[in-house]
Amino acid sequence: MGVGMACASVGLFIAATNGLRAEDIHSSLACHFELLGTGKVIRVIDGRSVVLEDGREIRISGIETPPTLAPGELPAPPAKAALEAMLLGQVVELRGLQDVTDRYGRTVAFLVRQDGAIDVAGDLLARGHARVAPQIGDAACAAELLSRERVARTSKLGLWSEPYYDVIEARNAPQLLAARGRFSLVEGKVLSVRESGGTIYLNFGRRWSEALTVTISKRHERIFSGVGLSPKRLESRTVRIRGWIEERNGPRIEASRPEQIEVAGLN
Repeated sequence: MGVGMACASVGLFIAATNGLRAEDIHSSLACHFELLGTGKVIRVIDGRSVVLEDGREIRISGIETPPTLAPGELPAPPAKAALEAMLLGQVVELRGLQDVTDRYGRTVAFLVRQDGAIDVAGDLLARGHARVAPQIGDAACAAELLSRERVARTSKLGLWSEPYYDVIEARNAPQLLAARGRFSLVEGKVLSVRESGGTIYLNFGRRWSEALTVTISKRHERIFSGVGLSPKRLESRTVRIRGWIEERNGPRIEASRPEQIEVAGLN
């Protein structure tokens, strides 16, 4: 699995919750944003989507879950069953930084059971049924979610018990290419940082075909620098990157948010 990593705020959260069971961490309010509405859950579509009584389809913020069944994929961990147990027939609060819908018309929000018993994204991460999404939009919330994922990963809970979901070594080109099109976690030492045109390249090998390359658009550079993750200062650092692996003259992940990168030694 490689070295343990997280940003400084992740480390602070872990220290504060040291010794607690995963199910005891629901009291944290880092991801309890503005109340956007409420509704009663009448159907669970999959491990990250539900339907409310008024017909709205909700995509849960902050997490990625494996597809229920897809060619070439393992059957998903019991995220859907867990959601059904948590939410069917329950009234939930929709919370977020703003009212957002995705390209499919689904409302995207964090869900909290109205009785306060369950913070849904955090619970799924703590049980190992999900991984942290590449875009959160808030540093404190990202730190909380990453810490829950880290505890589940270290404890080999849920999907982390399957080698299929292991963190991939950044210089393992065959394994990276085998994972193209999949949401993955990749870890390794940044060999060099280069800039060409409007793109910054984090290179994990001497040749693109032999190791991972992470691309960051120049227009996003200040977002990373603003939270202490200046791309140019990542050279020779060991990092973990999350995102979808593509093949462009070799394995590549595009990073547009700082939540996608965790740096060793900052916790």
